[in-house]
Amino acid sequence: MLAELEMFLNYLDVERGSSAHTLAAYRNDLSSLVSFLAEQSQPPTRWTSVAEQDIRAFLDDLDERGYTNSTRSRKIAAARSFFRFMKDEQIIDDNPLVDVRQPRIGQSLPKALSIDDVDQLLETAADMNSAEEARDYAMVEVMYAAGLRVSELVGLDLRDVDLDSGTVRTIGKGSKERIIPIYDTAVESVSEYVTFSRPSQVRPVGRRAAQSEFPRKSDENALFLNRRGGRITRQAFWLRLNRLAILAGISSKITPHMLRHSFATHLLHGGASLRHVQELLGHSSIATTQIYTHLTNEHVRSEYAKAHPRA
Repeated sequence: MLAELEMFLNYLDVERGSSAHTLAAYRNDLSSLVSFLAEQSQPPTRWTSVAEQDIRAFLDDLDERGYTNSTRSRKIAAARSFFRFMKDEQIIDDNPLVDVRQPRIGQSLPKALSIDDVDQLLETAADMNSAEEARDYAMVEVMYAAGLRVSELVGLDLRDVDLDSGTVRTIGKGSKERIIPIYDTAVESVSEYVTFSRPSQVRPVGRRAAQSEFPRKSDENALFLNRRGGRITRQAFWLRLNRLAILAGISSKITPHMLRHSFATHLLHGGASLRHVQELLGHSSIATTQIYTHLTNEHVRSEYAKAHPRA
């Protein structure tokens, strides 16, 4: 059964051009289904033997283990794509998910920091005394300035930031290129990091094969490096961001994506058009961007309540 899973992942990689993060998510979600099926008293040995009741039992198991509706919905969506692929490839005759409905999930509003919190975070990050802290400051500035996804941020290479024109080039979901302007302070933070701090993080690559702590060749041109000279990971940046938030005295738990949400929300508060924000975020559909209008509507109502004499 694993052979068909690998076929599907190869299809997503080669024919659909899915990103490494998308492939990892599909592998994780579908592996949990494979593991569940293998643990049954009479485990199916072929995908043709998997029935609708097996899928429903998988959903029930996820529910009993405390998974949220959004996680259950994502796993079923992955399974639905996988079984559709197998039916198209004539590996199976019937799709057991035809009558299985997605768990309902409420649309939650993205969480954004206040402008004051962002200012406090950036002021704290600017108080740097090491190469790592200079890197963290530049990363936070660029993420808030450009509204990047964390995968896009850590994936930046040196050539992707044009310090002269003040722009960042990134390849987002669906392999779509975006060139995003960034404000002067963000440009200066990157310039200072690249000039004074990044050189101390670069490590020799001649003995990469013998010593795993040296960077891979794909990391040589990475903009943001870790202490071993490799490309900093999403997880490492998350930890560093949380450290900064604690130092800044911000009470709410911060995730990298909150900086992206804050970028969009603050632009709309400032009068940017929804279509402009959509392009900057790299959303393929404006409907995805419209969720931020709920946040700005709350802001307008709050300001109305403060200002109107009868509110």
